[in-house]
Amino acid sequence: MIQQLTIIGVGLIGGSLARALKQVGYCKTVVGCGRSEAQLQKAVELGVIDRYCTDIAEAVQGADVVLLAVPLGAMASCFKAMQGHLKAEVVITDAGSAKGSVVAAANAAFDQLPPGFVPGHPIAGTERSGVEASFAELYRGRRVIITPLASSSVKAVNSVRQMWQQAGALVEEMTVKHHDEVLAATSHLPHVLAYGLVDTLVSMDESEEIFRFAAGGFRDFTRIASSDPVVWRDICLANQAALLAVLERYQLDLEKLTQQVRDADGDALGTVFIRAKSARDRFIEQLEK
Repeated sequence: MIQQLTIIGVGLIGGSLARALKQVGYCKTVVGCGRSEAQLQKAVELGVIDRYCTDIAEAVQGADVVLLAVPLGAMASCFKAMQGHLKAEVVITDAGSAKGSVVAAANAAFDQLPPGFVPGHPIAGTERSGVEASFAELYRGRRVIITPLASSSVKAVNSVRQMWQQAGALVEEMTVKHHDEVLAATSHLPHVLAYGLVDTLVSMDESEEIFRFAAGGFRDFTRIASSDPVVWRDICLANQAALLAVLERYQLDLEKLTQQVRDADGDALGTVFIRAKSARDRFIEQLEK
């Protein structure tokens, strides 16, 4: 059981973890920290956290586990603010979507990486944000990737794994580099495409009519464009190399599709669509098992 969990950034991700751990009685006290006192007060009113403060150095004092659930661009300042105020055996983890930048930020902040530092990333979320959007079931049956470092202690890795398992998650391990390559393809690229599509359509002269007649397919495809723009801007910048590689690959394939449409090549288009449908159907079947 965690005696004190300090969550820096009590929104959808951090708030949902707090709710889940409280629900199963795995955490005695949750301390919230953030820039908005109004949001922190709301988190207390909702029963998500037990108390809060806006100063990171104060918030992490006495914590057994610290979770950073802030935009990637804020990681460096958070690590710096907590330095010198942590318990000797504290476990530090995060929920960032790009692990290379988080490790770099920790390296810059600490004289040497703490043995309790275990980067992590819950593959879960919705397009909504804020503590009001949090719910205890968010991680149930969802995957959480942890990326232990050479400096991470076995005890800390096990602590982070068990914490997420208590929240209902399925925990897997990857290297930092492999994580960032996989997430660039499966998460970061789709978000960029959704934002880009909506931005293209809204700039068209007939945009009002386009959106008025948009059906379910448009709504489903662009749902993630309602995600927090600051978070996704930071992700694109933090995982630039891996994202560029998959964007360029997609661009080449899109050029092929464009040419197939231009050539009215029904056979080629059909082959692509059949292959894509088959792959997605297999993916859905695996999720439902």
